[in-house]
Amino acid sequence: MLPNIRIVLVQTYHPGNIGASARAMKTMGLTDLVLVNPRCFPDAEASRLAAGAEGVVESARVVDSLEAAVSDCVQVVGASARLRSMPLPHFDEPAEMAEAVVGNAANDPVALVFGRERFGLTNDEIRCCSHQVSIPANPDYGVLNLSQAVQVLAYETFRAWRQRPESDFRTPRPLHDRQPTREQLGHFHDHLSRLMQASGFITQPHARTEEQLQALFARAQPSRKELSLLRGLLSSLERQIIEK
Repeated sequence: MLPNIRIVLVQTYHPGNIGASARAMKTMGLTDLVLVNPRCFPDAEASRLAAGAEGVVESARVVDSLEAAVSDCVQVVGASARLRSMPLPHFDEPAEMAEAVVGNAANDPVALVFGRERFGLTNDEIRCCSHQVSIPANPDYGVLNLSQAVQVLAYETFRAWRQRPESDFRTPRPLHDRQPTREQLGHFHDHLSRLMQASGFITQPHARTEEQLQALFARAQPSRKELSLLRGLLSSLERQIIEK
């Protein structure tokens, strides 16, 4: 459903904000970017600040009106920091907005719309939206950069998506942070037992001592990398004992 979630930027003044917004999108799995009458695009600054998300910038579509950007969407949420008198449904919390957006995006395109850096969306543009959303912030200084606002709402959308059972999302873990297998742990404990006997720490198999050490390492939960480090230490000590 993430490909059905569109980010729309209206009359962006600084091209760097386009690149920074693209970067914010890509980190949250979003790729559909539409630009409404950007002041300067394409532009090298947009690509530079994309910092790895140049593909999102290069595939961005440019249109001449907000209506054209969202005509095929079933839900259009305008991001606005200012309260307006229009009787549009309003999300006070981005998390609530994200749940609704992700639900609708399961079958149809939806859009999150962001206005100009200086004064946001006009009243006429808000009328093109079906909903509004505000980002709670410090009441004494609630100013967010355009790309920061995109990042907040994109994150909430990604969070709502990944918590759905059908997303099948798993946080990637580096190989060395993975837990060792039972076989790897068994080899480690066998190695430790041999060294304890060779060093004279125990003079015969001592089930109680070995059980306590196994419990200690079970609580410590060493990763595969850490277990490999311990095995290396045991091997070094073992060589020293043999040489003596």
